[in-house]
Amino acid sequence: MKPLSRDTDEAAEAVQLELLRKAGPQRRAAMALQLSDTVIALAKRAIREAHPHETDEELAVRFVAIHYGDELAEGLRRHFESVSS
Repeated sequence: MKPLSRDTDEAAEAVQLELLRKAGPQRRAAMALQLSDTVIALAKRAIREAHPHETDEELAVRFVAIHYGDELAEGLRRHFESVSS
């Protein structure tokens, strides 16, 4: 079998794949959600590190702009403005 990853030993990858196959759908879904949470947290941390003086709201708008587009980010910005008024 051709390795799926360039940085994982073939034997280790085979073990990982077997464990994934043995895990039920519920466990695989939980793992996927956990990975998504981790990726989102890392993205937010990187944005905060790049813009340390921005407020939480400004960082949230920036995150949404990067990942979901300017239109949605603008709507979020307007929402934050309306609830702070």
